[in-house]
Amino acid sequence: MNIQGFQKTTLLDYPRHVAATVFTGGCNFRCPFCHNGDLVLNPDQPEAYAPEEILAHLRRRKHILDGVCVTGGEPTLQPDLPSFLGQIKNLGLSVKLDTNGYRPDVLKSLCQEGLVDYVAMDVKGSPRRYAEICGLSRMDISKIEESVDFLKTAPVDYEFRTTVVRELHGAGDFLLIGDWLAGAKAYYLQGYQDSPKVISPGFTAYTLEELAAFLPSLREKISTVEIRGVEH
Repeated sequence: MNIQGFQKTTLLDYPRHVAATVFTGGCNFRCPFCHNGDLVLNPDQPEAYAPEEILAHLRRRKHILDGVCVTGGEPTLQPDLPSFLGQIKNLGLSVKLDTNGYRPDVLKSLCQEGLVDYVAMDVKGSPRRYAEICGLSRMDISKIEESVDFLKTAPVDYEFRTTVVRELHGAGDFLLIGDWLAGAKAYYLQGYQDSPKVISPGFTAYTLEELAAFLPSLREKISTVEIRGVEH
C-alpha cells in the first residue's frame, strides 16, 4: 500500500459516519481539475504512512470511529488493497471506497467479497468527452460503463458524483449523464474549488443557482440528485 495521507477524523467523507480517511498515491487518470495533484503526479514518492501505523491508530479508535474512507489517487491500483480493507473490516469498521471506476474487475471483487460497504464513483463527464476530461489522449470507456452498470445493482450502497467545472461541463452534458445513470440510487454535483494543488489551476466554478438549473432533468431519471460543496 502506498499511503500518502491520513485524516484521523472526518464527518464529511463518509455519509452518516464518523470516519478516518486514507489517501493512496498514484492514479491512472490525469484530470486537470483534480485537487489531489501531488497524489496523482508523484506516485513513486516514498509512502508517508505504513499500513501497520494506520491500522494501529484505527485499532485504538475503533470505539469512536464508525468507518474508514479510502480515497486517492485511485485506490484500486494498490495490489495490497484487498488485504488492507480486510484488516479494517476485522476491526468492525465500515469501509467506503472512492474510485474512478476504471478497474471494474477490482471493484466487483471488492464488493462481492464483502470488503466494501459504500462506493463513491466519480463520473467525470458525459461519455462523448470522457478521455479529454480525464486528461488522457484515449481510453476504454466500456470500463467506466461496466462499473456504472455493476453499481446500479451491486450488493453495496453507492453514489455517483461529478465535480462540475464551467469549462468542461454544460447543460447538454448533464442531459447525457442523466440518460446514462438512469435508475441509479444517488448522484451528486460537487462544486469545483480552485487551489494551488489542482493539476491545472485556473478552472472556474458554477454558482449554486447555476448548478441548481441542472437538477430538474437529472431528477426525472435518478432517485436522489443533490448539490455538494457549494455555499448558499
